[in-house]
Amino acid sequence: MKLKTVEVDGKQYAEIQDGKPVYVEDDGKEVAFDAVGTRSTITRLNAEAKDHRVRAESAEKIVKTFEGIDDPAAAKKALGIVANLDAKTLVDAGEIEKVKGEISKAFQAQLDEANVKAQTLEQQLYSEKIGGSFARSQFIAEKMAIPADMVQAAFGGNFKIEEGKVVAYDGQGQKVFSRARPGELADFNEALETLVSQYPHRDHILKSSGANGGGAPNGGGSNTQSKGNFGGSKEDRVAAIKGLTASE
Repeated sequence: MKLKTVEVDGKQYAEIQDGKPVYVEDDGKEVAFDAVGTRSTITRLNAEAKDHRVRAESAEKIVKTFEGIDDPAAAKKALGIVANLDAKTLVDAGEIEKVKGEISKAFQAQLDEANVKAQTLEQQLYSEKIGGSFARSQFIAEKMAIPADMVQAAFGGNFKIEEGKVVAYDGQGQKVFSRARPGELADFNEALETLVSQYPHRDHILKSSGANGGGAPNGGGSNTQSKGNFGGSKEDRVAAIKGLTASE
């Protein structure tokens, strides 16, 4: 395209048509060039190109989220199902709280049941490990003047089960260690013997050694006589033992 000019007073000027310069195309056709309109068109096309680019980038991101999906139609159908769900049902606070409450009650019931079972098993374990230790104790059979159930009534609280083993504690809350095996915990009989030796009223519950004189318990009196304090019914004797323990 060439600018069409006219000669005026020997000078060349651009020919103007409707305020627009006229150009001559290669085929000779004359065209009035609209510079303002052309600029507006370029601006509009640039804006459209930018919009197309943004939409293309957004489409690429969406496509990436479906990478690895072999059946786009099935995925679209699933999304449609989700979109059509009753939103009110999903967000109804009252229903949610109701469901939470039901779950909480069910869990609490299971927890209570488990706690009851645990307590029952703990009691059974205590009866077997500690109650059985008193019942089978050689020290009680040979040295004690009262039956095993009364000895357990007096000293049972000093024994605990830890890691499946019977462990004895003295009156100060300290574990009872073995004298025969330094550094190791005393076994049941040795621990019970230690606890009885620390008991202020031990002369009432130990069998008589037949010793006389000032060094013997009660100034040489017989322990058999002292045992008379535990006459009466079994309940009375257990109460007497507990009373002596409490008086320490």
